[in-house]
Amino acid sequence: MAGRSPQGGAIPPAEGVAGAAGEARAALQPAAALTASGLPADEFHFIGFLPHKSGQRRKKMEQLKSFAGTLVLYESPYRIGKLLAELIDLFPDRPVVLARELTKKFEEYLRGKPAELLKITSLRPRKGEFVVLIDNSRPAD
Repeated sequence: MAGRSPQGGAIPPAEGVAGAAGEARAALQPAAALTASGLPADEFHFIGFLPHKSGQRRKKMEQLKSFAGTLVLYESPYRIGKLLAELIDLFPDRPVVLARELTKKFEEYLRGKPAELLKITSLRPRKGEFVVLIDNSRPAD
């Protein structure tokens, strides 16, 4: 059975299934990362991408410090080093998990404190978007 596109035209059945499968994979990535991270999953906050501008980004991260639970966000491979440097300043002793290439052949999880992960990622090629998980189960005062 064919579906309808947002523009009103018919979508061939195979194309609709392929599109739905791609959307489902993208939606499952944060849940898969949280499950495999080993971080507390009883309470978590999905943030998505942080703002690109430094001032807005810093303000958002300051707000996140008060959220109890695991923080889950996306980051580009081009900005992961910048994010880790910011985490060293804001969440220096928190366990962090970087999940990469989720639902793909070369799925990878890196675990450690922000400074350790910055050192590791600076020595490797940065490919694929990251799901970043921060254990903030005991938020800062």
